[in-house]
Amino acid sequence: MCSGRVISKLPCSGEKEVDLAVQSAKAAFKVWSQLSGMERSRVLLEAARIIREQRDEIATLETINNGKSIFEARVDIDISWQCLEYYAGLAGSLAGEHIQLPGGSFGYTRREPLGVCVGIGAWNYPFQIACWKSAPALACGNAMVFKPSPFTPISVVRLAEIFTEAGVPKGLFNVVQGGVATGQFLCHHPDVAKISFTGSVPTGVKIMEMAAKGIKPVTLELGGKSPLIIFSDSVLENAVNGALMANFLTQGEVCCNGTRVFVQREILDAFTKEVVKRTQKIQVGDPLLEDTRMGALINRPHLDRVQGFIKQAKEQGAKVLCGGDLYVPDDPKLKNGYYMRPCVLGNCTDDMTCVKEEIFGPVMSILPFDTEEEVVERANNTKFGLAGGVFTRDIQKAHRVVAALKAGMCFINNYNISPVELPFGGYKSSGFGRENGRAAIEYYSQLKTVCVEMGDVESVF
Repeated sequence: MCSGRVISKLPCSGEKEVDLAVQSAKAAFKVWSQLSGMERSRVLLEAARIIREQRDEIATLETINNGKSIFEARVDIDISWQCLEYYAGLAGSLAGEHIQLPGGSFGYTRREPLGVCVGIGAWNYPFQIACWKSAPALACGNAMVFKPSPFTPISVVRLAEIFTEAGVPKGLFNVVQGGVATGQFLCHHPDVAKISFTGSVPTGVKIMEMAAKGIKPVTLELGGKSPLIIFSDSVLENAVNGALMANFLTQGEVCCNGTRVFVQREILDAFTKEVVKRTQKIQVGDPLLEDTRMGALINRPHLDRVQGFIKQAKEQGAKVLCGGDLYVPDDPKLKNGYYMRPCVLGNCTDDMTCVKEEIFGPVMSILPFDTEEEVVERANNTKFGLAGGVFTRDIQKAHRVVAALKAGMCFINNYNISPVELPFGGYKSSGFGRENGRAAIEYYSQLKTVCVEMGDVESVF
């Protein structure tokens, strides 16, 4: 993506390799699930320590793997080790409850692991997503077989090595490589207990269908077309910063990006002028350079797809206020990379394709609005429901609006902040289930109820 050249080629895992990975994980699960939460915690903390100490090395690997700026990749790696630390902290506290019943009898619940869990990752946050899925899974006592995107296969292999170095049983976290066929083998495997997928809506639908045949629980973190609402009473500089964060991180290849930017008409001109000015200053180029803030898109087909959305937007009446064109870095080694300048579209309406469909690139659509009631209705008029944001100095209005938004992750006076302590996931076609926070424990464990009779058993027969 950075230079257009092939970094490496990895063989796809077929049915035989998938079965070997699952059986290896199944054997490791028998050992890992019998450890105490504190014992698992120590291993996860050691993995977090290794990642933290090797932060720069892993970030460089991720930048080469994905094309994002080294500045962002370091943030991703920090979030990754923080995720492992967080679930290490929870591992020792996982417990059921005791319930007193009549006559001295009682009941209790046990929180038990599921078994071998499958994680299927996306190419925009390869290492981070693998940590988001594996940390709660392993904390709960599960094993995991992880399949990264075939476009970004490298950095997750390093994570597997780190888990081994940290002391997990051999095979507890396995990596298989491949595309659709490999994913199908994983989803259909009879010894897989759960599937967690991050990616597109169409693929999520297919995974849900396959999981249904085996009655396997799934977590789906899918696409989005999230609204960012800028009220006229907001601090303009903060709102502009929020809009940039909501649209241009990782070259715009972020599922929860606030790409529908609704701006109250009183400040539309001032906001648009400042956003365009700031967007034009974004440094595009070699992602390994410290001052680069936007690297390369993931591959040529995706770059062409994003360019197609911009072309269609112009045909439908939108105005390109800046960017949208291809960018060729000065370095001749990067001339075949997949770069473009971040784009801001004005004169947008709700019925345009660029406003309705997920572009997954650095393209911001600005839409004017007049009233709170109007903008909430328009913001919710989408099949997606992953995220939403509000900028205003009226805190009552802020809470009122986010309460009305049909989205799983909402931001007030910020955007694209994802602390591992808070659950992350969507409504509607954006999926269900949650990553991160205590909520993820519910999706990587199951409850067993035990009733204990302390007296004589009475029979109705």
